[in-house]
Amino acid sequence: MKRRLRIAGLLALPMTWLIGIYIFSLVMLLVTAFWITDPFTSKVKPGFTLRNFEQLFVNPAYLSTSLRTLEIALAVTVLAVLISVPLGIFMAKVASPWLRALLAVSITLPLWAGYLVKVLAMRITFTEQGFANWLLAPLGLSGPGFSILTVVLTLTYLWLPYMAVPVYTAIRQLPPNLFDASADLGAGSWRTIVSVVLPLIKPALIAGSVFTFSLSLGDYLVARFVGGDTQMIGSVIASNINLNPPLAAAYSLVPIVFVVVYLVSVQRTGALERM
Repeated sequence: MKRRLRIAGLLALPMTWLIGIYIFSLVMLLVTAFWITDPFTSKVKPGFTLRNFEQLFVNPAYLSTSLRTLEIALAVTVLAVLISVPLGIFMAKVASPWLRALLAVSITLPLWAGYLVKVLAMRITFTEQGFANWLLAPLGLSGPGFSILTVVLTLTYLWLPYMAVPVYTAIRQLPPNLFDASADLGAGSWRTIVSVVLPLIKPALIAGSVFTFSLSLGDYLVARFVGGDTQMIGSVIASNINLNPPLAAAYSLVPIVFVVVYLVSVQRTGALERM
């Protein structure tokens, strides 16, 4: 009896948070998605309609925005991997201790400042008179300005630490003789990365991608500040949250579905079990 009471006391707070707040909020979000908005008064009325979900498929603007957001999230994840893997190998196997510490600080630096501070820093960088244009001007080139590319670069800047840290940790745990054995067998640097490193750090890549992918799907301020006329799912939700809350609730389920599909796909590879 005492053991059950101790277990109940241990789990009381986390289960209250998980069930009473987190899961309950998601359930209410799903319920609200079926409610009705009066077109004359804009008041939300409890009810049941599939019209909000129908709009997501019938209206081409919602479809294009969903696909665009998915493409941006995937691009951010791929770019984070392309940066993190070679950087992690250099830090773990090549860099001196002082350089490794300097790079670690540089990677985690975006986590030191507030979200809006980092977004505004990127906005200043890519303005017409910003650093990007100043750097490219001698070459007769110009920066991307406020565009989808800038959104991808900004999101990568924001979420790169969530990919780089687990990747670096995983690479650091690899025995050095693996790289020596690969070289002895005639494999070059890229072949070693593809055939030796990537399979062994797959769980770390999956762990990092869950963050970069899901966080990018739910973002909307980056598109607003550095995306120009770029619309993401979060942008549409934010614009409808007061005008049409049921539609916003229905559209909020789209990134959740994307993440669930991604996690199910990853789970089938067995990578989650090794995390």
